[in-house]
Amino acid sequence: MPELSDFSQFWVYLSASPLLGLTMTLCAYLLAHRITAFFKGAPLANPVAISIALVVLVLWLSGMSYQRYFAGAQFVHFLLGPATVALALPLVRQLPRLRRAFVPLAFALVLGSVTAIVSSVAIALLLGASPELAATLGPKSATSPIAMAVSERLGGIPALTAALVIGTGILGAITGPWLFDRLRIASPAARGFALGLASHGIGTARAFQSSAEMGAFAGLAMGLNGALTALVAPGLVPAVMRWLG
Repeated sequence: MPELSDFSQFWVYLSASPLLGLTMTLCAYLLAHRITAFFKGAPLANPVAISIALVVLVLWLSGMSYQRYFAGAQFVHFLLGPATVALALPLVRQLPRLRRAFVPLAFALVLGSVTAIVSSVAIALLLGASPELAATLGPKSATSPIAMAVSERLGGIPALTAALVIGTGILGAITGPWLFDRLRIASPAARGFALGLASHGIGTARAFQSSAEMGAFAGLAMGLNGALTALVAPGLVPAVMRWLG
């Protein structure tokens, strides 16, 4: 059995290396995945939410700064781009179905994207939020890099937008399946597209846990909603602010 001194030496070695952030991230996700498996994939046992809580807990207990942690965690962050591109593979396999459902998917995309932007900005302003905060909320349903860029262009707070994007994704991944069941929406394509549109990457990951078909439609919605948000949000958000201003 390893002694306590062995663990102490291992921690001292890791703490002086960028490997610490990477190791923490991987260990947190592996533990979170086991917890999710223990609860048989229950929506509340979301691995992303659990991983974030574990990492935050370790950072808080150890007194480590986020900058020091991210020096190692950035290696995982770098893989976000290739992972997003890899979503093209299941999409190719679903091309025949995508062609047949082009019109309803396009309608759902425009309606869902516009609703997400307008509702978040309007509710924030009606509750007394500042224009800066409303602009920060506007692109929250797009994937993080696009949402942060749009938020900065609108005069929002990109760092806060990133946090809101993660929160939106986790909330959608947790409540989405329950809501679909209550509305009796059984189609994997419809469920996946809705998850990807409203909850971007985290919702897409949740969709892939159910089936490859659902994940493919979620990946499609995530990509298209990101592009549409980048196009319409810079004009739509100021229009809502003027209307409610």
